[in-house]
Amino acid sequence: MRSQKRKKTWIKVTLIVLALLLIGGGAYAFTVYQSLNKAVETMNEPIDREKSTRRVEEVKFEELQPFSMLLLGVDERENDVGRSDTIIVVTVNPNEESIKMLSIPRDTRVDIVGQGTVDKINHAYAFGGVDMSMNTVENFLDIPIDYYMKINMEGFLDIVNAVGGVTVDNELQFSNAGYDFPVGEVTLKGEEALAFARMRYDDPRGDFGRQERQRQMIESIIKEGASLSSLWNFDDIFAAIGSNVKTNLTFEQMIDIQQNYKRATNDITQDQIAGSGTRIDGIYYYIVPEEERIAVQNELKAHLELDAKPVQE
Repeated sequence: MRSQKRKKTWIKVTLIVLALLLIGGGAYAFTVYQSLNKAVETMNEPIDREKSTRRVEEVKFEELQPFSMLLLGVDERENDVGRSDTIIVVTVNPNEESIKMLSIPRDTRVDIVGQGTVDKINHAYAFGGVDMSMNTVENFLDIPIDYYMKINMEGFLDIVNAVGGVTVDNELQFSNAGYDFPVGEVTLKGEEALAFARMRYDDPRGDFGRQERQRQMIESIIKEGASLSSLWNFDDIFAAIGSNVKTNLTFEQMIDIQQNYKRATNDITQDQIAGSGTRIDGIYYYIVPEEERIAVQNELKAHLELDAKPVQE
């Protein structure tokens, strides 16, 4: 696994709008709070999923228990059920004051739980939505997946436009969907931002490169959304988030995370699961060796304060 430290990341999507409350005051802050509460109600989308055998009791935030979240960047276009093009597992340990993020390539070959097939991991969403995605990732990593957050990439431009655009540091010169993206600092809006986030085939890093660009955009959204200039546009920001971000976290749980887990964001590690590409029956797959999978499982279990699995000899 390859790691690098990051100060901001996708887990903060749950906190972006809460940061605005720290700036406002009086009646204005109350108005922002009411709008935020309404947006979170729209975001909240419980799932009909059987209780995980890997989690005996529900996570208690007040007891500072470690938890996990599955982040899905879903491309849902017209007349298409969609696939989860970005799959990131986040584990949060408030006791160690750290967060680990594991990116899983969309082409990773796994058992699709509930479908009875072996296929690309991103097909789990196409077959059975968030429920099947959570169950499949949980089985692949042998850890409980407690929560999810899904971002609709088709509507992502609404969020970008609501915060007035995003600025990213582009590391690869490329063109996509009629737009040119030079190396260096780039400011993006609307369809241009979507084209930047979606490009994959011209990137030598493949999925990892695209996920890196999408993380940069999320970080920029957080920065712009928490700025003073965005306060006057909070209704549009909350409306865009409510329409394009879904999670089974409740408003109260988000507040608990904000209050009790904030310091964990000071130490964020980004990991990429190791593997190699191959073709099976003419179809491209990303294959993760079993030794690597067990090593990753044990690292995440340790972070969640769960028992590790013996390494096979």
